[in-house]
Amino acid sequence: MANLAASSCLLSCLLVLFLSSVSAVADEDKQVYIVYMGSLSSRADYMPTSDHMNILQEIIGESSMEGRLVRSYKRSFNGFAARLTESERIRVAEMEGVVSVFPNKMLQLQTTTSWDFMGLKEGKRTKRNPTVESDTIIGVIDSGITPESQSFSGRGFGPPPKKWKGVCSGGKNFTCNNKLIGARDYTTEGPRDISGHGTHTASTAAGNAVVDTSFFGIGNGTVRGGVPASRIAAYKVCTDTGCSSEALLAAFDDAIADGVDLITISIGFKFASMFEDDPIAIGAFHAMDKGILTVSSAGNSGPNPNTVSHVAPWILTVAASTTNRGFITKVGLGNGKTLVGKSVNAFDMKRKKYPLVYGKSAASSGCSAKNSRLCAPSCLNQSRVKGKILVCDGPSGFKIAKSVGAIAIISKTPRPDVAFTHHLPASGLNAKDMKSLVSYIESEDSPRAAVLKTETIFNQTSPVIASFSSRGPNTIAVDILKPDVTAPGVEILAAFSPDGEPSEDDTRHVKYSVFSGTSMSCPHVAGVAAYVKTFHPKWSPSMIQSAIMTTAWDVKARGRGIASTEFSYGAGHVDPIAALNPGLVYELDKADHIAFLCGMNCTSKTLKIISGDNVKCSRKNKILPRNFNYPSMSAKLSGSASTFTVTFNRTLTNVGTPNSTYKSKVVAGHGSKLSVKVTPSVLYFKTVNEKQSFTVTVTGRDLDSEVPSSANLIWFDGTHKVRSPIVVYEMIVDES
Repeated sequence: MANLAASSCLLSCLLVLFLSSVSAVADEDKQVYIVYMGSLSSRADYMPTSDHMNILQEIIGESSMEGRLVRSYKRSFNGFAARLTESERIRVAEMEGVVSVFPNKMLQLQTTTSWDFMGLKEGKRTKRNPTVESDTIIGVIDSGITPESQSFSGRGFGPPPKKWKGVCSGGKNFTCNNKLIGARDYTTEGPRDISGHGTHTASTAAGNAVVDTSFFGIGNGTVRGGVPASRIAAYKVCTDTGCSSEALLAAFDDAIADGVDLITISIGFKFASMFEDDPIAIGAFHAMDKGILTVSSAGNSGPNPNTVSHVAPWILTVAASTTNRGFITKVGLGNGKTLVGKSVNAFDMKRKKYPLVYGKSAASSGCSAKNSRLCAPSCLNQSRVKGKILVCDGPSGFKIAKSVGAIAIISKTPRPDVAFTHHLPASGLNAKDMKSLVSYIESEDSPRAAVLKTETIFNQTSPVIASFSSRGPNTIAVDILKPDVTAPGVEILAAFSPDGEPSEDDTRHVKYSVFSGTSMSCPHVAGVAAYVKTFHPKWSPSMIQSAIMTTAWDVKARGRGIASTEFSYGAGHVDPIAALNPGLVYELDKADHIAFLCGMNCTSKTLKIISGDNVKCSRKNKILPRNFNYPSMSAKLSGSASTFTVTFNRTLTNVGTPNSTYKSKVVAGHGSKLSVKVTPSVLYFKTVNEKQSFTVTVTGRDLDSEVPSSANLIWFDGTHKVRSPIVVYEMIVDES
């Protein structure tokens, strides 16, 4: 991920980081400048504001500095804004510890935009139920938490909810508060977050609103969770070596008993496991039985099919997609051409162009041309690389760039839609731009040099499913569509552990960092689920899940084959505001889930492992999985016939208004054309909580083996649109 730096070529981003709305001083011989000093000192006695005042005193030489210091930056980075003359600016720029000095400009403050992008605005712009939100407890099963983070400050919170039965087993130098009300450790390391992952996910779901936050100037604004008034309980199950099954189950066991209202868990296998072998599926089943929804990440093995990892229907599984904000790092070449790459680059190259060296041209003896182009370890001659920008055909160069003296690195990235953070200046180019760059380097008549500069872009086409986000179809319960929904998971700024590394081999320490992954999208949906629960505290997990799925936005996904279909985004992109008032929901209870498992021909032993109960399957408690009352409809066909007919039985519960009439509408989706008949086509609800059943009959022929065929069923009463995807498919071919 990214590193601390002497950032000065990041002019626009650093200005965005440092400024809120400091105006230029009226005095014509003084102007407001930003003095950037890099990272905060790790010294326990270091006081940033005092240091800033001392620097000003030394430069100005006046007994009174009234009106000179405009603002101190002392949270995620070090620096200050001050009114300086031109000569003072020159002198302060030469002082030890000062990275760069920038003139002030009037800029609009940028916000960490994912919640705004989804419509959940800050403060009074969003409808809230503060009393219930304050009584809502989110259990975060992850790598621990950083209790000192402002995102988890207990200031302004009352005592924990009376239902809370947990503990704070923090040990030495770890204190809970009225925000972070509980912490447990299952690793012997203590609940403190060393990697930063758990801190990031917890703050995304329910962190406090923290202003003037950024990653070294990138993404500056207010960082907050979806339900900032709610409480957090942290359960540490992961270390650098992984997350053990016994720890996961113990965490679920405690979280359920402690009284959490919802569980978010951004952990999983690379591929789906049988339910009885999956500790998360088992733990989540017990949580569901106690009225607790579990939200989990889909996985980061996309865009290949059959890779979604959490496929149990009692888990809300989340894919990852973009927001309208993105980070790019431009590569300015010596010939005036600019290539646009992706990177969260917090380093300043001071607008200086450095020589470029292609890995192939810096090969050490005995190394093949292919490996040298990839910048494989032990393949580069340090004398040919030192002081230059290293260009590689793959990511191997990141591991060795510093050791061979590279100033920066440009590589061909397999994920051109995602900006990653690195421990030195970097930019990831797509294949086309990489080819152009190599041609430029190998040309005879060009000044082969470049400079890297990061910018923040807005209003990019979104949401688009991330290339890394795991895809379906469901390999265990083949008639359940997974993932369920998608949410922001690309370039998300949130709280981080100062003990962690923002990127591999990174020596910087930060309190907020930028990450991408379904680990980031999962807590967004957990926050949405908690938000819905604050207005409907008696709703079951299935009702909340249904409300989120049936009110989701339509989504576009890049790529060929299944990468661009419902197997990448499920029902669509979450819409927090619409989910509060879905109109109708698909309800499920424990008995329904048992019937579903019996329909999958689970044995009594398997049922006991999953549910904890002694259950025997019979005709009375067995249903076809495709008739499970799920908010989406999916069926895998054998592929033996050219024509097919599939039926889905469903029941809707009215949670809107009495005397409602819903008319059905079918909208075509992907793949081969489907004929869809809904019986009855109109549903009448006289009372709230009334249930009405219907049947969907799908017919078609000659299904495509590479993409599913789909449609959308929409129930509409003039106000509510209750949308369910319908997906029919044969065996999906892995195009990779």
